[in-house]
Amino acid sequence: MRLYNQISGQNIQRIEALSDGVFAIAITLLVLDIGVPVREHINSEKDLMIGFGKLMPKLLSYLLSFMTLGIFWTAHSSIFHFIKKSDRNLNWINLAFLLFVTLTPFTTAFLSEYIEFRFAVGIYWLNLFLIGMMLNRVMDYADKHNFINSELVEKSEIKQAMMRRARLAQTLYACGALLCFVSTYLSITVLILVQFYFVLGLFSKAPFKRVARIK
Repeated sequence: MRLYNQISGQNIQRIEALSDGVFAIAITLLVLDIGVPVREHINSEKDLMIGFGKLMPKLLSYLLSFMTLGIFWTAHSSIFHFIKKSDRNLNWINLAFLLFVTLTPFTTAFLSEYIEFRFAVGIYWLNLFLIGMMLNRVMDYADKHNFINSELVEKSEIKQAMMRRARLAQTLYACGALLCFVSTYLSITVLILVQFYFVLGLFSKAPFKRVARIK
């Protein structure tokens, strides 16, 4: 048993491949919650516009979750760019991270169906919190066990950059979620704006130095 624990979970490429597949499926499942208005209830242009308007909660939830998974996938791929090896513990920590990623289509559908309830916003925020917490755990474990390698940037700088972004994200998510006590729609709007903030960060013109991954 001890020997098995020492040799299992060593293939870092398998971890990345599974993670990419899970994210791809989760993102695809999000759109399945959006149903086209029933044809029998549509008799005029006005009926169709009213039917489309009723889809707005689902469309807002879809937009929010699509950006959420995109942001977490980008963060996950950024972390694994610097990880040179793995073990069974890191493998299972990553699986725990993916567990909460796969819950996102459910919490999104739950939110879109009960968008006027604070409890639905709370469940959705809890899902975001657990995804972020497990991703931080992946980074922390890899750092403590010397699984991170970089030629151009110190490991401590990499970890600090990741952790700063994670703390900022979780703080903004929590603030957005708390606004549900004022209005659930306000809360979701703020969460979407927070996601746009991180997405637009991808287009920052700040100079950077490319760090090559060591095989």
